[in-house]
Amino acid sequence: MSNAYVGYHFKVEPKDLGSEILIAELGELPFESFIETEEGLSAYIQKDLWDENILNGVHILDNPNFEVSYKVEQIEQVNWNEEWEKNFEPIDVDGKCHVRAPFHEKTDAEYEIIIEPKMSFGTGHHETTHMMIQHLLETDLKGKKTLDMGCGTAILAILAEMKGAQPIDAIDIDNWCYLNSIENVERNNCQHISVYEGDATLLEGKKYDVIIANINRNILLNDMQTYADCLNTDGILFLSGFYREDIAAIDNCCSAKGLKLVGQKERNNWTALKYSK
Repeated sequence: MSNAYVGYHFKVEPKDLGSEILIAELGELPFESFIETEEGLSAYIQKDLWDENILNGVHILDNPNFEVSYKVEQIEQVNWNEEWEKNFEPIDVDGKCHVRAPFHEKTDAEYEIIIEPKMSFGTGHHETTHMMIQHLLETDLKGKKTLDMGCGTAILAILAEMKGAQPIDAIDIDNWCYLNSIENVERNNCQHISVYEGDATLLEGKKYDVIIANINRNILLNDMQTYADCLNTDGILFLSGFYREDIAAIDNCCSAKGLKLVGQKERNNWTALKYSK
């Protein structure tokens, strides 16, 4: 790829939620690549699609709940493979599941998932994805009809298929995630995953044995009734994307809908809960 690019290097506080919102907003603009960094993220746009007012209307920059600063870099050429290799390390989850990019060496892990890291969110590096992988590794998914809600890169849907789940629906509201999920499903030779672009309104009338929802607290609370309605009796609901201090609000909401907490994981103040119906 030899086009000239403009790179924006953002410092974001709080990093995880802020970066997620920033990507969603920049994704509405012609930015085409995002890389997670220690301080936030880098975003790249082709120079011929760029103008100096490109960030006008990006609301998070004026949101008092976040601190966002950035530097702009003119880049004559971007070697994307080199960028990914600098920023994307393979992930090992409990020695059982290995997540790598196509340019990493193959391993003999029981479950090996190949993700093209067009952005490194949803690749397993984040605590919530890591814990959800752990939950799935501990669960018998054979023949279970499964939903991966807010699928991101579809990494959890892909692991579910590798563990025998079928059929599987993977849904994300973000167009970039929808397209990248399709690409990753094909790359991992999955046969039982259907990818959809949209939100919880797509779930009307559907039923699942297992629901995976790694999104954020407010969306989970808003959509919890839909998840409860879609879950078969004795079904399992995995929830993540929120902090330890959010557990009470999540659990009160779930309990009111007949869902029982049966498992919990924590990692760096993030948490992942397991419910049964």
